[in-house]
Amino acid sequence: SIMNQILISKKLYVTKEMKRKRRMYKILYTMSIITIIVLLCYYVYAEKKRNEGEAVGQELLSQTEADNTVVEESAIVFALDDNEEDSEEEVIPEHEDNAPVESTIRTKNGNQYEIEAVLSYPKLGINYSVLSNESEALLKISLCKYWGPSPNKVGNYCVVGHNYRSGKMFGKLSMAQNGDQVILKDLSGNQVTYAVYTKYVVEPTDVSCTSQLTNGQREVTLITCTNYGKQRLVVKAREI
Repeated sequence: SIMNQILISKKLYVTKEMKRKRRMYKILYTMSIITIIVLLCYYVYAEKKRNEGEAVGQELLSQTEADNTVVEESAIVFALDDNEEDSEEEVIPEHEDNAPVESTIRTKNGNQYEIEAVLSYPKLGINYSVLSNESEALLKISLCKYWGPSPNKVGNYCVVGHNYRSGKMFGKLSMAQNGDQVILKDLSGNQVTYAVYTKYVVEPTDVSCTSQLTNGQREVTLITCTNYGKQRLVVKAREI
């Protein structure tokens, strides 16, 4: 019959090579689905971790800004008596330039972090505490000091932060323009406003942007990754 002829013809055309290719396509299709699922799971997990780090960073910022204590960098206290010979003098030593005023903050996760400043870039919506030390783990929490003097001291205060696609941390730093204001507030209550004067990209091995030769001026340098981590974006600002 016609139906039998069709079935016989189909069997003749389905060769071993075709069967092998079909199996291969099925395997590749299955592997593609599994790969997509794994990548999605990784993305969700990574985003969850980023959000957790951001939450800790905002907690640090909230506690830092809530602490309105002003710490004087130097103070001299005199205890005077009617008899000058019995007078006593107590001197509280000054903080050294390379020993910034710091605040140790314990967050809800039980960890402690050393904070030494708050950096804001109003135009780009950047507002984070600056951690005194820098490590891969700390960079997931907030901005970190990379190099330089104490906050708002003469020299080049260098800050590093992650470049997140979501715009968190230094994710919007590529939008920086000359004239933008950067505000750095140290824990002594001193607030200094800086203006961006240059932006450029360097190789990871090029650390010239951290130079302390500022001609006696106060500067801030913001550093983040760019071009998929292959290079570094540098934004420099000088005190207004």
